[in-house]
Amino acid sequence: MRCKLLLLTLVLLALPLAPLYSQRSDSWRDPSPHTVLFVTVDQNVRLEVLDWGGTGKSIVLLAGGAYTAHEFDEFAPKLRAKCHCHVYGITRRGFGASGFSKPENPADRLRDDVLAVIDKLELKKPVLVGHSFAGAEMSAVANSYPDRVAGLVYLEAAYPYAFDNGEGPSMKEFEISGPPGLKRSESDLATFSALRKWYAEANGFWIPEAEFRQLWESDLLGRPTKERSFPGSQLFAPILTSKTAYTRIPVPALVIFAIPHVLGNLKSNDPAVREAANTYLTALNDAKERQAKALERGVPTAHVVRLRGAHFIFLSNEVETLREMRSFLRGLK
Repeated sequence: MRCKLLLLTLVLLALPLAPLYSQRSDSWRDPSPHTVLFVTVDQNVRLEVLDWGGTGKSIVLLAGGAYTAHEFDEFAPKLRAKCHCHVYGITRRGFGASGFSKPENPADRLRDDVLAVIDKLELKKPVLVGHSFAGAEMSAVANSYPDRVAGLVYLEAAYPYAFDNGEGPSMKEFEISGPPGLKRSESDLATFSALRKWYAEANGFWIPEAEFRQLWESDLLGRPTKERSFPGSQLFAPILTSKTAYTRIPVPALVIFAIPHVLGNLKSNDPAVREAANTYLTALNDAKERQAKALERGVPTAHVVRLRGAHFIFLSNEVETLREMRSFLRGLK
């Protein structure tokens, strides 16, 4: 009898959790005005493609390393309105909702994934816009098939994995350890909104909540618990350490660097932390400036822009980035 009562008690205790879980986690919806498509690019591999709509020239946004196309959830609608274009975004294989299989040649495969999406969507010479690591994919497409794209926009993406003619710094010079950042407390994981706020305070800009929900696992109440581990991460090292370099950018290009680079709010009065930050920024800005100059000398047709901002330059410097992109797009044939 006691066992039956215990079982009944457990059942009754569990009943209120069902509507609570439904209300707190399932009720959240991505507010960005996109539709979600899945495009098959390889055997058993479908890529998540976000379509924000629009008319005019096609723009394809490529996410930074370890991120998804949802990092553009707030930027893309503004790009569509400001530049009068049709905007898409691709989540690369092995991340977010995209499928994964390990290719023999990651650089060629990621390039071909982008081209496969362009083909399936029947896009005629789109402009590729890439953040961070996506510079490798854009340079791969442009060097192999320059007639397939109208232009490239590198958003903090034109580092040695995307352009290296031997005149700039090595990739190793960018592997600099920064100062300790703002520590996260338990309350910062109370909700995804709290996590997003903590990140903004630590870095000085806001990443869309949908992106955090792609990158973090959650419990039954919809609270973030830990960062997800994505299989696509294993594709980066072979590309970053490859001896093959892209020595040219044979199509029109807009290149935006965060120079000088800013760290956001360190929230530290510790002289050691401040000194570490200054040392880090000095070394990083020096390497970035040498990379920018190498690109200007090596690709005189490229328009290189320096903005005081963060690595997520399209978020930290949204207005300036949109202005530069609009001017660049207007100049394309």
